[in-house]
Amino acid sequence: MSESLPENTTVLIVGAGPAGLTAALALIHNNLHDFVIVDAISEGSNSSRSVAIHCATIEALASIGVADGLLSQGIKGKSIRIISRSSQIFEVKFDPLKKHSTHPYALFIPQCVTELVLMQKLQSLGVQVQRPHRVVGMKQNEKDSRVTDVSFEDGQVISARYVIGADGARSTIRTITGIGFSDPEGPHVVNEELAQMVSADITFEPEPVGPVTLEGHLNAEVFSGNLFIFLPFGNHFNAQLLRDGKPSTKSVFRILCSIPIKNGEPPRAPPKEYIQNVVDTYGPACISSDPSLNPNPVKVDQLVWSSGFRTHSAIADRTFTRLGAAIFLVGDAAHIHSPIGGQGMNLAIRDAIFLVEAVTKHIQASAENPDVDDTILQEFAEARHARALEVIGFTKTLLKLGNLPYDSYAWWMPVGLASIRDLILRIFGGWNFVQSKAAWGLSGLGRR
Repeated sequence: MSESLPENTTVLIVGAGPAGLTAALALIHNNLHDFVIVDAISEGSNSSRSVAIHCATIEALASIGVADGLLSQGIKGKSIRIISRSSQIFEVKFDPLKKHSTHPYALFIPQCVTELVLMQKLQSLGVQVQRPHRVVGMKQNEKDSRVTDVSFEDGQVISARYVIGADGARSTIRTITGIGFSDPEGPHVVNEELAQMVSADITFEPEPVGPVTLEGHLNAEVFSGNLFIFLPFGNHFNAQLLRDGKPSTKSVFRILCSIPIKNGEPPRAPPKEYIQNVVDTYGPACISSDPSLNPNPVKVDQLVWSSGFRTHSAIADRTFTRLGAAIFLVGDAAHIHSPIGGQGMNLAIRDAIFLVEAVTKHIQASAENPDVDDTILQEFAEARHARALEVIGFTKTLLKLGNLPYDSYAWWMPVGLASIRDLILRIFGGWNFVQSKAAWGLSGLGRR
């Protein structure tokens, strides 16, 4: 049963994922307590989805006093390795970031744990997410042209001066306000081979042994024009991930793998047999169940969670508009792209923190001058739109590099582009300049 909502609020946050929760915490940090945060589902997400919080995002979270809880739970990642099925090609070490930040690492932590930590922090400050409340309509208030009446499925209405749409890729707020949402390069698939993927959290029996199983390293395998990502969680998050009531000390591993179009569309929740086939076909040799590849074969034991999805890029035509109130889009409501590089949730969290800074300034300016214009809000929106375009471009570049073919490029070139890429990475990967540039690109420090 839906909870009773207040009739009025200064700020209404719609969506309690990482972006919405961060926005709420940022409001409190800025001494803005007149807000309501709602979500359409009855309880928070229990899937792990995003797994990396990069350096720039940790700094942003620290600026509003909410990084410590995440740092105490997550695994401080040392590097990202680019590998073949049996050997290492290149390693992006995060150590060079020491010159730029007090957080020279990527924090590996499942999204469900990130949300839980943020939720607990919010509750400790006396704020609850109001659930379940699904927005079904918005219209300008008849008495105040700077207020929007937001109506919910259960008939309740909240009148708000600012509305933050953090309600995901299928955003109701975006739809109601009529904001377009499309690929900035046009309505076509840029990288067809990596257009669909599966992701899963799994355990093995027996537990695999090999360099890729060491904690603190994310492994990205390039093989036959495919991409297979493998991240060991150890047993750090078993209490949050293994929800069947059976305590286990087994290591949990995250996989993410592209599925060639020719293989058909993956199931929305792939079963264990499907995931086993993906691991055997595309994964590192040391986690294969095929004795011809792995002298110590292992099998997928427990399928903790799985998801099949299509990858595409899209960005909202604008992230700020007015429908009476100032309406904003943050996170997936404002932009989506491939998960390669782990940039999506990071951008969403930083969006939320910087948005609250702009809203705070606008509220203060409005208190001094009720007729203040929207310059502050428009400048924020334009800056974040530009950032999102940069990140989308960055992830598309990573996709293209990851999908280069090993087949011969042409009759006059006996090797494929992927082989040339691998050779260049093997030769130059140890150079400090290359290490620093790669770590900087992933960290988000240049795209805050």
